[in-house]
Amino acid sequence: MTTLTKVPFVDLKAQRESIKAEVDAAVLKVFDKGDFILGAAVEKFEADYAAYIGAKHAIGVGTGLAAIELALRAYGVGPGDEVITAANTFIATVLAITAVGATPVFVDMDRERYTIDPAAISAAITSKTRAIVPVHLYGQSVDLHGVLAVARRHNLLVVEDAAQAHGATYNGTRVGTFGHAAAYSFYPAKNLGAYGDGGLITTNDDRTAEKLRLLRNYGQRVKYSHSIAGTNSRLDTVQAAVLGVKLRYLDGWNAARRRHAAAYAARLNKIVHTPVSAADAEHIFHVYVIETDRRDAVRDALRERGIDTGIHYPVPAHLQEVCADLGYELGDFPVTEAAAGRILSLPMYAELSDAQIDYVCQAVADALM
Repeated sequence: MTTLTKVPFVDLKAQRESIKAEVDAAVLKVFDKGDFILGAAVEKFEADYAAYIGAKHAIGVGTGLAAIELALRAYGVGPGDEVITAANTFIATVLAITAVGATPVFVDMDRERYTIDPAAISAAITSKTRAIVPVHLYGQSVDLHGVLAVARRHNLLVVEDAAQAHGATYNGTRVGTFGHAAAYSFYPAKNLGAYGDGGLITTNDDRTAEKLRLLRNYGQRVKYSHSIAGTNSRLDTVQAAVLGVKLRYLDGWNAARRRHAAAYAARLNKIVHTPVSAADAEHIFHVYVIETDRRDAVRDALRERGIDTGIHYPVPAHLQEVCADLGYELGDFPVTEAAAGRILSLPMYAELSDAQIDYVCQAVADALM
């Protein structure tokens, strides 16, 4: 009989304990050197992350939202343009589109992958459509073959939102290299998370990479010489030092998450809908999402046992108040809306123990009895 009384949704303290000495040494090196803005640790992490993903360039920026926004800006997306994205995404995807003055256009999700449905994209294309932002949600790759086929037919820009997909693959290749550019977030709870905010853009285009480096840093090539209208959105050197340490562990952490997902599925797949890992993708389970018609009751029951959960996301993007002027209504995207009322995210992190997983699974089973 287990004696567990609490299972956190994410346990950043447990992760820190495993790498504390390395992280502290890397951070102190930055402090001692004093290169806090676009310092050596940023350049090294950018090079290491580009090599890890398989991209030619990586450009560190302030946040994941800024990564999408600056990628769109670098390709000239702006007022009068429409950008297609998934209705089931975190609001940052949408706000990045509106930040450049473009109009978000939503489409429904694939029922099993939880990612944008390529078959729905074509119907949403108009003469104003300029780009697609497919979201690799929950750690699983979008059906990139389908998305890219539509993009090629209509000559559309593709900016991958890979904020939840650090190390995920599609047909054996890491996501972040398929589109014109890709955007990452290093929010602390991500599979590769900083100790604060951070983001990054990958691209294989030399000119775009050069423009992105200008855009993130006041549009300047050298100090006080500004060639374009940029902004201040730079990956902090201290955060880059932390991320540089963590990157060495990412594949191992992702493999642990996959093992935990398999353990969850083995216990739960007969009583709730568990995630499906697509045959063409390697899921890295940023979050582990189940579905049940009794979602709220299950969540309450788990909370009573000290088990933290999440809902990603309870209100689809097209029904958010900030999107009201876009004219969408309840019923426009039935697959997304149906899932939003059923999804529940269980604790998921590399340091989860077998006992914790058993405790969570037993609590779910008891709640549904």
